[in-house]
Amino acid sequence: MLHHQFIRTAGKYGSKLAFIDRTTDKKVTYAKALIASIILAKKFKRYKSGFMGIMMPTSAGAALSVLGALMGKHTPVMINYSTGAQRNAEFAQRKCDFETIITSRKLLEKVQCKEVPGMVFIEDIMESVSAFDKILAAIKSRLPAALLSRLSGKRDENAIAVILFTSGSEKEPKAVQLSHRNISSNIQGFSGALNLGPGDRMLAILPFFHVFGLTTNLWTPLFHGMTSVTYANPLEFRTISKIVREEQVTMIVGTPSFFWGYLLKSKAGDYASITLAVSGADKCPDKLREGFIKKHGVTLLEGYGATETSPVISCNFEDANKPGSVGKPLQTVKVRIQNYETGEDCMIGETGKILIKSESVMVGYLDDLEETSLRIRSGWYDTGDMGYIDEDGFIWHKGRLKRFVKIGGEMVSLVAVEDALSKRLPDGAECCAVELPDATKGARIVAAVTHQVDRKEMLSALSDDLPNIALPREFITLEELPKMGSGKIDFRTTTEMVRQLLHTKVSEVA
Repeated sequence: MLHHQFIRTAGKYGSKLAFIDRTTDKKVTYAKALIASIILAKKFKRYKSGFMGIMMPTSAGAALSVLGALMGKHTPVMINYSTGAQRNAEFAQRKCDFETIITSRKLLEKVQCKEVPGMVFIEDIMESVSAFDKILAAIKSRLPAALLSRLSGKRDENAIAVILFTSGSEKEPKAVQLSHRNISSNIQGFSGALNLGPGDRMLAILPFFHVFGLTTNLWTPLFHGMTSVTYANPLEFRTISKIVREEQVTMIVGTPSFFWGYLLKSKAGDYASITLAVSGADKCPDKLREGFIKKHGVTLLEGYGATETSPVISCNFEDANKPGSVGKPLQTVKVRIQNYETGEDCMIGETGKILIKSESVMVGYLDDLEETSLRIRSGWYDTGDMGYIDEDGFIWHKGRLKRFVKIGGEMVSLVAVEDALSKRLPDGAECCAVELPDATKGARIVAAVTHQVDRKEMLSALSDDLPNIALPREFITLEELPKMGSGKIDFRTTTEMVRQLLHTKVSEVA
C-alpha cells in the first residue's frame, strides 16, 4: 500500500530531505515527515471514517495531509481549488457522500472561496498539536516499519487509495476510484524505464487533485526516497526557473502550456541540472521541443495517460524517442487499436480507438456502474482516444474521438488542425480548434488563437498540410485560452467563448 511504502522509505532515508517547500521556505526530512503524518493521522481520526476531502495547494503540507488521511484510515478525495473551489467542494461532498474537507484559510483567501460546512483548517489542526503529541508520534515513528504499517491499516492493495475527478473539460466530472495497486503498478511501470532513483530531485508543481501531479509529484518521490521541491503556483514561470537553478532539480514534469512559460521566462543555464523532462496532458508542439533543446539542451520527452489509468500509458524514453509520438507503452501496459466502427483490431499504422489493459486501470467510477461498464469491457479500458501504433511500437495520438468532427461525411481531427496551426504561430502562442454547427455540412471548424493572424495568409499556409474540408472557417483572437487547474486547455469553455464572440460579431454586423 502507498502509505506503507512511505513508512518503509522514511525508515530507510530518515535524515534525508523529503520536502523542500519553496512556498513556505520549510525543509522536512523523511523522519520528520513520518512524525507529522502520524500526528495528522491521530488528529484526523476524530472525523468520520471513510472519505475525507483534501483541498490544498501543492506543498509539503498537502502531501502530509494525504499521508495522514491514509494512515488514519480515511480515503482522500482530492478537490480542485483552481476553478470554482466552492462549487467543486460541494460537488465532491454530494458525489462521495462525506462532510470533512481539510483545507487552508490562506488558500480560501487566495482563491476567494467561501467557507463550506465541513471544512477543517490545517492551521487550526497544527495549533492544536501539543508537546505530548509530538513525543508520542516520535516514539511511534521508531517502531519497526512492518509493525507501524499494521497499525495504520490492514494490507489490502485493492483498497481505494484516492478519489480523483475527471477534468470536466467536456462534461460533468466523474469520480475515479484508484486503488493502491493501480498507482504503485503505474509507478513501477515507468520508474525502471526512466531510471528513477533516490538521487533525483523532483520539481513538484502540479496540483495533487490532478492524476499527473498526484502520481508523479507526490507518490513517485515518496516511493523512491527522492527529495520533492514543492511550489504552489506553476504559473510563476520566472520563479519556477529560479527554483530549478537554485535547488539543482533533476526532474520536471508538466503540461505544454507550463513548459512554454518556463522556456520564455527562463535564462540560459536555469535548467542545466535537469536530466529528465516529461510533457503530458496535451500535445507537445515541435517548436516547444526545439526551443528547450536550443536554449537549455534539454529534451522534452512526451508521454500519454489518463486519469483512469493512474495515469501513464506510454512515454518516450531517452534511448527510444520519436518526437511527435507519445512513446511506447509501458511494459506493464497492453495496448490494442480497435476500429471504431467494426470493433476489429486495426493494422499497424491504421488509426482507431486506443484500448488498454493493465493493473493501473481504475477500479471504476464511484456509484456509476453504467459508465464503468461502458468504458471497461473484458478487462480492456476504452480511453476514448484515437491513434495508431507504428512498425516500431510507438503510439501516435490523434486526439479524443470526441475531438473528431464529421464534415461532409468525412472525419476530421481537431488535433491535426491545431498541429498545423501551432507550427505557424509565434513561440508561446496557443490555439484551439473547436466544432460549431453548420447548416450545410453539419459542422464547421473555428480556430481560437492567442495571436492575431491574417486569415487569408494563414489559410494559404495551412492548405499545405490540411485538406480544404479541415481548414478553419474563422479565426477568433483570445487574450488567453481558458485552462483547467492542471494546465490543460478547457475545450468546453473555449467552445462557448468562441460561440458567444461569433454571435456578438454577427449581431454587430446586422
